[in-house]
Amino acid sequence: MVSANANQLRYEGRVVVVTGAGAGLGREYALLFGARGAKVVVNDLGGNFHGQGKSNAADKVVDEIRATGGTAVADYNSVVDGDKIIQTAMEAFGRVDILINNAGILRDKSLARISDEDWNLIQDVHLKGSFLTTRAVWPIMKKQNYGRIIMTSSNSGVYGNFGQANYSAAKLGLVGLANTVAIEGAKNNIHCNVIVPTAASRMTEGILPEILFNELKPKLIAPVVAYLCHESCEDTGAIIESAAGWATKVHFVRGKGSVLRTSIDEDVTPEYVKAVWHKVTDMSSAKHLNAIGEASLSLVDVLENLKEGKYSENSVTETYKFNFKDVILYALGVGATVSNESDLRFLYENHPDFSTIPTFFILPGLLSVMGSNLTANAIPHASFDLTNILHGEQYIELFDSVPTDGTLTTTTSVIDVLDKKSGALVITQSDSYDENGTLIARSQSSTFVVGAGNFNGKTKASPEVKALVANPKRSPDASVQIKTTRDQAALYRLSGDLNPLHIDPGFSAIAGYKTPILHGLCSMGISVKAVLKQYGADDSSLFKAAKVRFSKPVLPGQTLRVDMWKESNNRVCFRTVVVETNTEVLSGAYVDFKKIIVKLNMTAGQSLQSDALFTAIKERIAENEAKAKSINAVFLYKITDAGKVVKEWVLDLKSAKVYEGPVQGKADTTMTISDSDFVDLAMGKLQPQAAFMKGKLKITGNIMLAQKLAPLLKTEAKL
Repeated sequence: MVSANANQLRYEGRVVVVTGAGAGLGREYALLFGARGAKVVVNDLGGNFHGQGKSNAADKVVDEIRATGGTAVADYNSVVDGDKIIQTAMEAFGRVDILINNAGILRDKSLARISDEDWNLIQDVHLKGSFLTTRAVWPIMKKQNYGRIIMTSSNSGVYGNFGQANYSAAKLGLVGLANTVAIEGAKNNIHCNVIVPTAASRMTEGILPEILFNELKPKLIAPVVAYLCHESCEDTGAIIESAAGWATKVHFVRGKGSVLRTSIDEDVTPEYVKAVWHKVTDMSSAKHLNAIGEASLSLVDVLENLKEGKYSENSVTETYKFNFKDVILYALGVGATVSNESDLRFLYENHPDFSTIPTFFILPGLLSVMGSNLTANAIPHASFDLTNILHGEQYIELFDSVPTDGTLTTTTSVIDVLDKKSGALVITQSDSYDENGTLIARSQSSTFVVGAGNFNGKTKASPEVKALVANPKRSPDASVQIKTTRDQAALYRLSGDLNPLHIDPGFSAIAGYKTPILHGLCSMGISVKAVLKQYGADDSSLFKAAKVRFSKPVLPGQTLRVDMWKESNNRVCFRTVVVETNTEVLSGAYVDFKKIIVKLNMTAGQSLQSDALFTAIKERIAENEAKAKSINAVFLYKITDAGKVVKEWVLDLKSAKVYEGPVQGKADTTMTISDSDFVDLAMGKLQPQAAFMKGKLKITGNIMLAQKLAPLLKTEAKL
């Protein structure tokens, strides 16, 4: 709790005009400003809440302020004579810094019973009166290059209220007035904000329930208004609702909406409006616009997209929001695990290298296709359901830095429809842009619709469709095995692909499978992740593109073997095989890199990455035996995995030998390090000194000898 005197907001030298200050909220405003050093003009006609009668209410408030050492004068003019109220302030104090438009009355009647007098009187006091006092003070504040103005609205204006049509209209009108005053006053340091109070007053007495009336003390709202009027408050154009010691900001939001035609040349029809009404009224992606210019720009975008045909029946544009939780959930879905230390960069949002697995960016396009009628519109001759649909091929390409959160706008279009006789192949392309309009990702999905062929369509794909690449006719340069879990599909589907084929035994049986199968894109994600680990050091920024064909299904729990071939053009071809059945499930596949970082050859028989490095060190020592012997020491490496020593390697540089432990004789220096950290050390990603200081490298024996090993451990050009 901040104490009353700590950093107290003061108003010395400021002149405040408060209309309707004889009682209720206005009185509390006046008293608070008077107690905080401001000179106060207390305006009030002294009538009741119907605007009838006279009293000396303003004089009483002035006396209260003066009794505590403050400075105040009374004003008895109506707000429709706003210039006279401001004249009182100028004659008494020579300036006006703050204007609080608070005066108000009620003439509550149902719509049919409101007379012209009831309507006009409410508009005059609330809306016109606030306008007239504001207009009168405007040149003064502009000359001072300073001003703070408050308009008083009401929940009746914001939400409406039975029997208050006249009052509601005036009160919401004040919001529009304040918005424009804030815009016009910005260059002269004139702020204008709206207060939406709910307080006990002459106007609400008899309307609010007694128990609520007694708790809605006006003095609990006054500090909110006082802060809005202080020079330290930077807000302008804000609508602040406050009651009973609570406050919040209120603002208008606009939904994403929907276009009501598919091209610039089409007219809008009531039938089309009805068809997309659920999109028109969908507020799930609503956002606040700060200026009318933003609304205009968004309409310009709509018109440009219409001209470019992006709203045709063969195209759809959607937004996709994601954050670190979505990125991590996807990583878990494609097999990332904390038991593999290098996977932590995909699983921990505060990791210094936290990043997104590249195949994550297939999701925006995939979900837009699944949630639209693109496939159905592309083959109107056929009727089908999810049991007829197979994912044929998938391509993904990244163009810019890989984000870990944000909002992507994805436009998906049908780029080809092929007649495969036994079915139709519908190929879509999805381009995903970030909030700055930068192209982040492009994906192509081939959807095979069983039984929709033989429609005399084209049989050869267009050049823009990315082609598959046959595997080289040689043994793989590297192979790794990844065992999927029984829950792999159940976990992966949480990233958005909720096709029951992958979870519902009854549905999968209808589709012809004994048990639910794994998502093809999950198998792709697992495989591309393996290739990225092998040839990209788990660095997503090195990824450029990938393409696969889904040739056979995978069952959750089966083991995948990814065979890889490094080509000379920064391309790695691969295939994925189910080990248990020796069935190829991903074919013609490849990953293109911006740059390849090779982890030395690993074969299925090698359990550790460091094995390949020690093999390379052995070859290097054989090539330069004399240099190795000059070190004249025996080094024992204890390689750990998950915190346990799983293998030992010995560098006997007295006799120029490298072999798996245990050591024959005595080691001069013993080093303990994890498998992945040893690889990072050899590739220069981890410095020996840093590894030692962080406890990743533990050394016993002759520490100084370890420094002589650097030339032998460094890989050539980061291999």
